Parts: sequence; C-alpha cells; structure tokens
Amino acid sequence: MAAWLDKAIFYEIYPQSFQDTNGDGIGDIPGIVQRLPYIQELGCNAIWLNPCFASAFGDAGYDVSDYYQVAPRYGTNEDLKHLFEEAHRRGMHVLLDLVPGHTSTAHKWFQESMKAEKNPYTDRYVWTDSIWEEPEGMGSLRGISDRDGSCAVNFFSHQPALNYGFYRPDPSKKWQQPMDAPGPRATLAAMKDVMRFWLTLGCDGFRVDMAGSLVKNDEDSRGTIRLWQNVRDFLDREFPHAAMVSEWGEPDKSLQGGFHMDFLLHFGPSHYNDLFRCEEPYFSSRGRGDASAFVKKYVENYEKAARKGMICIPSGNHDMDRLARSLSGAERKIAFAFLLSMPGAPFIYYGDEIGMNYVENLVSVEGGYGRTGSRSPMQWDNGANAGFSSAPPEKLYIPLDASKNRPTVSAQMADKTSLYHEVRRLIAIRQENAALQNKGDIAFVSDGKDAAPLAYIRSAQGEQVLVVLNPSGREATIAGAYMPKKTLYSFGEEISFANETVTAPPCSAGFFRL
Repeated sequence: MAAWLDKAIFYEIYPQSFQDTNGDGIGDIPGIVQRLPYIQELGCNAIWLNPCFASAFGDAGYDVSDYYQVAPRYGTNEDLKHLFEEAHRRGMHVLLDLVPGHTSTAHKWFQESMKAEKNPYTDRYVWTDSIWEEPEGMGSLRGISDRDGSCAVNFFSHQPALNYGFYRPDPSKKWQQPMDAPGPRATLAAMKDVMRFWLTLGCDGFRVDMAGSLVKNDEDSRGTIRLWQNVRDFLDREFPHAAMVSEWGEPDKSLQGGFHMDFLLHFGPSHYNDLFRCEEPYFSSRGRGDASAFVKKYVENYEKAARKGMICIPSGNHDMDRLARSLSGAERKIAFAFLLSMPGAPFIYYGDEIGMNYVENLVSVEGGYGRTGSRSPMQWDNGANAGFSSAPPEKLYIPLDASKNRPTVSAQMADKTSLYHEVRRLIAIRQENAALQNKGDIAFVSDGKDAAPLAYIRSAQGEQVLVVLNPSGREATIAGAYMPKKTLYSFGEEISFANETVTAPPCSAGFFRL
C-alpha cells in the first residue's frame, strides 16, 4: 500500500508551461527539477506530471506515439529518472499521466494495425470488419489505409481507441471481441509492460486518463472494474507501493477496481462546477450560489465508496478554466480553505496558488481550443517572459498573460497577505491535524443551500475539527451548540459561537478543534 498517499498534497505540472531551461520556449524536465524547492516550500509533497512521452502533440501529449520515450522537447529518459531521484531525495513522490485508452495515429502499434496483412497488432485497436460500418457512438477513422474497416476513436479523430474488448459483444458484429480474446489480452499485457518500465525507472505510480472508458459495451463498468482489478493484482505482486489515481468520477467503481483515489470530474453529475465555475459560483461573494447539489452528490459517492473518502477535489487542471476567471481576491482564499480541508488528496494546478489568470482569446495550441487559456506559462518573476524562458516571446509554447498586474511567484512571496501565503498556511494546518488529512471522515452540518454557510466536521484518531465557510458578502448563521477548544485557522472577521448559533461574518472561514 502506498502509505504516503495518506498525507499527499499534489501539485499538477503541465510540463510544456512550467519552466524552460534551454531557451526553446517550451518547458522541460530539467526545469521541473530546478523548481522542486519551490513546490516543496509551498507544502506540496507529490507531483502529477501531465503526459511527457513522445507524442504527435495533436492533443498536448495525450496522443502518445511512444510510451517508452520521453518527448525530446522535454528531455531524455535519464532526465525523468533524475526528476524521480531528486523528488525522492526531498521526500516527494511523482505520478506520471498514463493514457491507456488510445494512442496517436503515429504510434508504431497503429502503423502496424493499419496493414491489410494479419500481424501481432491487427487487433490492438477497435476495428470494424468493413469500411462502410462505423462503431456506434464512438466516431472513427476511415479510408486511411489498405485495411478494410473503420477504427474507433476515443476523443479527437487522431486518437484511435485501443482494444480491451467488449463486456457484452454484439453477436451480429464479429469485430466486437470479448475481453478474453487474444487482441484485448495482448493490449492489456502491453500496458502492464509500459507501467513496469516506468515503475522500475523510479516513478511512484500513475494518474490514469479516462480510466473508466477502456472496456466497451460496459454500461455498469463491470468489465472495466475487472480489468483494473487484474492490473491491481499485477501491481501488488511486482510494485505493491505503486499509487493509482483514476480519472473516472465514480469512486465506488474506481476504488473497487483497485485505485487508491478517484479524481472528481468537472463534467458529469458531480456539481463540482457549482462551486467554482458557473454563472453564480457558490464561492462568489455575491451570495447567489448554492452548494447543496454538490454536497448531496458528494455524500452519495462517499457512502457508495464505503466512506473511504479518497475523492480528490482539484483547484483546477489543464482541461478547465482557471479559478481566477470566476473568483477573485478573498473568494479564492475561501475556496482554497475548502479545497484544503476536504477528504482525499488535494490537487493544486500549477499557478492557481498565485491566482494566475485565464488568458482570453488565444488561438488554440496543440488541441487546447478553449482550454488553451488555462495552459499559459508559469509566472515566476518580473524578468524576461516572467522568468519562464529566455526564448524570444514569439517562440513561447503559449503566449504569456499580458496583463500589467499579472501575479508572479516573487511578488506573492514578498506579500504576506497574498494567496500564495494563504495556501501555504492552509497546507501546513492540514498536515498538522490528522482530522483534516486525506483519510479523515467527514459529516456535513450545513450544505450551503441558497448561499448558507458550508460547514462540516472532519474527524480522525479521536480528533474533531469543525470547518465553517461563508464566501457570501453577507453575514450568515447556522444552528449548532458547538464549544470550540481551539481556533486552528481564521480568515476574515472571526466566526462566533453563542446561544447554540454559529455566526459567520461576510467572507469568512474558520477551522475549530472541538
């Protein structure tokens, strides 16, 4: 078991936008090594590194062309091994981003799979038997080779879907292979080999992209759960300390499949965006938001997952708008008080800790489209290119935020009232109190309905902490005969307790040991 996950606080790094050390305008792995002290000083002890493998870069690295090779623009395999070693030397851990559902059309597996002659890669992808038949509801590549058939795709049309079989194959469609057919078995074995390679080199596990989507015709996910249980058995035998975090959004299924944690998705039924990214976010001081649908769904998933609580809530990621696009100033600080007091490992997207902006009106870069504005270079200081790169500005992977008041690490470090220092303080408080850590229990006492305070009790090891959050610009109260023994954290005016009522001033937050 990866015991380090119990206190893990992740920092997500989009490698091409973090730190460039060779002046080509693209971030690289030596740049990440250079900035490890910063990540550690913030309080994060784990890294999720977005895809860094060789790629056609039609989808920013999520279209892998070689799972065994670091993309040359980021460095070498030895550079990545060095990152693992330096992270471990600091007591930190690194998860690589595994993309098992599809590859690039440039991958050698797909190049072989396109051939008309039968070969070991013929069934590595999901192909129909006829060019005139498309796989239903999946999209496809057609007419691209001498092979007769259409190849299913998972996302963009240049990302052919790898074949892990169909849980319920349609007997009338012979190309729908069962999970135990030779092709799907070979695909799973190949992905285990990829995992084995990087774990042997020193990585600590994987964040798995689209983990719930591998087996097709699998409405209740039984086949996909079984597949991941197979992977978990392999890891338990060979790499028992390997950590696995899923992009699934259904923790009852992912944890059953052997994942340690499930990543809360910003799409689907989670209501995550009710909090941060909608017309009236709950954490806006306008006080028109509502967190109750989020709380209801969270509790439902929490109970389904046997109250294990390993549901990870990110500040953001490379696929969604920056927090700063919808929240400002004190609102972001209270949002982080929430993010850093909930169960599961917190994930901080690079730059969110300094309030980096979503950069508006950018032309799409490498399949980013509307997401491109959340992927701009990290802003370290007021030097050339904000300290990101020595390249000419026009050579930068993505243009910098051109705002005159753009936040930088150096400026935020110098300002004791900054978001950076608030995040750092919240992380330290979390790590000092077992009840606030990843595996502590949670019980909601106020669900934030119609802008009411959001309040919950975290508990572990005989310790209880009451968290009260009122992002609204109006004073608000909740009922409760609480007698705090100690205030662990306070933001804004002090929250008070009297006459079996908790009174939260406008834009306030507090953690209280009971």
